[in-house]
Amino acid sequence: MTGGQRVSSFLHPPCPLAEAARQGLRAGLEALAPIGRDPGTGGYWRFSWTPEDQRLRAWFAARAEASGMAHEQDGNGNLWAWWGDPAAGGAIATGSHLDSVPGGGPYDGPLGVVSGFVALDLLRARGVPPARPLAVVAWCEEEGGRFGVACLGSRLATGAIDPDQARALTDPGGLTLARAMREAGADPGRLGPDPERLGHLAAFVELHVEQGRGLGQAVGVGSAIWPHGRWRMGFQGTADHAGTTRLPDRHDPMLPLAQVVLATRSAAASHQALGTVGRVVVEPNATNGVAGKVSAWLDARAPDQGRLNATVEVIRQVASRAAAEHGVGLDFEQESFTPRVELDAGLRRRARQVLGGVPEVETGAGHDAAVLASALPTAMLFVRNPTGVSHSPAEAAGEDDCVAGVLALAGLLEDLSR
Repeated sequence: MTGGQRVSSFLHPPCPLAEAARQGLRAGLEALAPIGRDPGTGGYWRFSWTPEDQRLRAWFAARAEASGMAHEQDGNGNLWAWWGDPAAGGAIATGSHLDSVPGGGPYDGPLGVVSGFVALDLLRARGVPPARPLAVVAWCEEEGGRFGVACLGSRLATGAIDPDQARALTDPGGLTLARAMREAGADPGRLGPDPERLGHLAAFVELHVEQGRGLGQAVGVGSAIWPHGRWRMGFQGTADHAGTTRLPDRHDPMLPLAQVVLATRSAAASHQALGTVGRVVVEPNATNGVAGKVSAWLDARAPDQGRLNATVEVIRQVASRAAAEHGVGLDFEQESFTPRVELDAGLRRRARQVLGGVPEVETGAGHDAAVLASALPTAMLFVRNPTGVSHSPAEAAGEDDCVAGVLALAGLLEDLSR
């Protein structure tokens, strides 16, 4: 090609392997579709170290074996499938995650894992063994849906979270991560940084369904991931009788929470950021009782650190004033944080060359690729989402766009593995 561009033969229409990609995608997504699906809502409940998670792990192992790949579960619960010897070094990994948010959609995470296996199958069908080892990985607890810390598997692997802190994390029922792992047959004593395994990798490429409507075509290249974090707000009041306690005598934690929810929307709008209070736990949660305690979680994101800090500070000040006004105690604690990540410029440039000038897009959604960027070059490919809806059963992606995503991933992996 002229101008230094190398458009992969996977992307030349018609690609003879497009139908194989379509069939591989269908088979993988259909096999995963029943696991953790609520028959009433269609939403997915796939949390780490649960029976549903064990079924997902069994699928991963069977899928790796069907492709003739060695597979393993590392000490942090991440799953690996290898084509070639990882000890040779310089490996290229792709993948995403299999867990979900509560009531999540079918593509967020699984599309990237299934596409990774299908892309490697396409390379194998070409009959040319890669010069580098290739891997498919499924990261553990990416959503933080059970233990509250997003991208936990990749954070542990990179040393971004202390393993003792991780072992002590609890789910909504009070079960620690350590106990949940033991009950699932895993050893929590193996949690921790994994520099040797990550040292075998030269790059990581994550394919993901777009979570928004920024793409005007089937596939795009990720450029940056906004800084984002989670904060827990604990409002401690006094439980009392709803029918006998006078309004002036109440210490009702629901009142400052209500002010914080409204302030979150206002602060985010004024700073061109995003702020959400989407999870609330009320105790004792009685219809005829004044609440005694309310825990709520703030999710905040922004294009840059300054706007994120300003947004969170406004919300913190409103929470403090409102709690004092109503005689309620307040704990305001950061549970997780990821700074703005510019995905690797060299990989982005190479992806645009290989894929023929596809657009670049920023995202406010967090991904394992952002965490791993501290340890190795990472890149992201996004597949168009026609509705823009995610973390919901309405999450969507057209089959033709998914096929285009697999072909793009295969083309980039082919180029990187030379």
